[in-house]
Amino acid sequence: MVGCALMFFSIIGLFRFKDFFARILVTGIIDTVGAITLIIGLIVKHGIGFFSLKLVLIAALLLILNPLAAHIIARCAYLSDSALRDEFDDGLGGV
Repeated sequence: MVGCALMFFSIIGLFRFKDFFARILVTGIIDTVGAITLIIGLIVKHGIGFFSLKLVLIAALLLILNPLAAHIIARCAYLSDSALRDEFDDGLGGV
């Protein structure tokens, strides 16, 4: 239930914040913590075994890759200045 609640607050954060970088911060951190707590809950429910080892491996990958992906997306947006513009310009000239 804690993991689901954290993911719910992440969704609220997406609608609350207007800036792209604040939104990517919320999704990068809260979704990682929410998924880790869901995995911990599954480990507690199923007990120690081979399935738990797989879940620990998935949790370790999530702990590393999810913030890394959020950082890469934010850095690309910063370097391309696409997140800093007020309007979206698709280059088609209003077509």
